[in-house]
Amino acid sequence: MSYKGETAYITGGASGIARSLADRLVERGMKVVVADWNIEGANKAAKELNEAAGSSDNSTAWAVEVDVSNWESQKKAFEFAVEKLGGRVDYVFPVAGITERDWTPVKPKGSEFAKPNLQVFDVNGTGPIYTTSLAVQHFRDQEPNKYAFRGKIVIVSSGCGFYYMPSLPIYTASKHAIVGFVRTYGRLITEENITLNTLCPNIVRTGISSGEFYDKAGKDGLLVETEGLLQAFEALLGDAPGSGDAIEVLPGDGGFRVKERPEYTNEKCQISVDMVQERTYNAFKAKREAEAAAQAQT
Repeated sequence: MSYKGETAYITGGASGIARSLADRLVERGMKVVVADWNIEGANKAAKELNEAAGSSDNSTAWAVEVDVSNWESQKKAFEFAVEKLGGRVDYVFPVAGITERDWTPVKPKGSEFAKPNLQVFDVNGTGPIYTTSLAVQHFRDQEPNKYAFRGKIVIVSSGCGFYYMPSLPIYTASKHAIVGFVRTYGRLITEENITLNTLCPNIVRTGISSGEFYDKAGKDGLLVETEGLLQAFEALLGDAPGSGDAIEVLPGDGGFRVKERPEYTNEKCQISVDMVQERTYNAFKAKREAEAAAQAQT
């Protein structure tokens, strides 16, 4: 599939999953902006992407520094991307993430309570939601493309978005948050010709863990293959209609599939959820209609 004429913004693009994605998109004709806190790595990635595309004028890939946990930093980076990409951004990929940190300190006897370190949630949870907000605000101002979409967002979460890791509490909480966010807002935003999905791979060889760990996982057939992960990304691009899905990318060459949503415990639970959905959806619809009417008058 060719992506010639299309554009993308990728966070975490200096390395790992995001860098592999950038390579694939550029290989198939797309222009990309690589955003990362590691600006040296992002610059290196952009240089190599331009070289691979034969872009002697550096007009295929650009690098920008971003701290995804900081709104102002994200806003500045996204504005840079909009400018470099000529005003249109077709795809946004919030991929940047970090692993578990020591989040709650041991309180020495007699000392004051210390604030917990929620950096992992700020990067993995709040960060992609910031990026999604920027994308949606921008998509609403641009016309639908040849596939009739204003734009598409694919967040990278994790298998930890479904499963429970007692030793990774904040990481797991952040990934569960993204799965919940996508399964809800992704179904709502499709009404505006925008799609939002999340890929949830199991073990992927990145810089998050050690080589020994990945070697063992690979020996046991547990590593998610890069090609399989890229195929999962591409299945959500172009004219793909799905939105609001959490897609598990399986170990080895197991492929990918939409992860089933939890079942209702009983009929009363389902009716309760439906009632809340109806009430809140009607309020959302009324607000959006009022905003649209106000914009039409200006």
